[in-house]
Amino acid sequence: MTVLLIHSHYGPPPEGYATAAVDGRLAIVRERDLTAADFAAASGLITTTHLDQVGFLTHAQAYTALLDRGGRWFFNGHMLRYFIDGLGLYRPLVAPKRAGYALTRLYDHPIFTGIDQRGLEENKGVAGFYGRGHNPLPAGGIAVNGIGPEMHAIDWVWARPDGGQVFSHAGNDLGGMGGETGNGALLTQRIIAWCAGELGA
Repeated sequence: MTVLLIHSHYGPPPEGYATAAVDGRLAIVRERDLTAADFAAASGLITTTHLDQVGFLTHAQAYTALLDRGGRWFFNGHMLRYFIDGLGLYRPLVAPKRAGYALTRLYDHPIFTGIDQRGLEENKGVAGFYGRGHNPLPAGGIAVNGIGPEMHAIDWVWARPDGGQVFSHAGNDLGGMGGETGNGALLTQRIIAWCAGELGA
């Protein structure tokens, strides 16, 4: 089994994912071509901020089965639909100023080990690209990174009671968040490794 990346936008997939596909670590399938067999062959799932969330719900039985058997789902973006029991809907920050985009590490998850979260706050001197809100932390979830003075969980990981795990990043695709430190490529590889079960919870 491999990790499934759902490619939801026009053009080629990001370089790091494309390379992993060539290496056999990742299967990339355009969203419009998805079938239940793609989910059945996968041990992990990556979705991007471009996901057609309404259309994705038609695959609810297949992606839920992936989680039920212990699979992992890395979700980028705003949760605007109720995908599975226990998940809520995206909450944007209310009139944030610069301090509202400050990022704080709350839990040393292996995806972020050794990466200074503050180095991801800005892209070419502009804050807010990392995210501007949060997907609500589900019961039993672990907040990984907080945003703003309230430290809402912009990144969290959740061991689902019925099986599998979900990692939520409530912003632009995490693999593109090089910021001033250029860690995007490393984050991409760690996301794939986490979805494959090669990194701890």
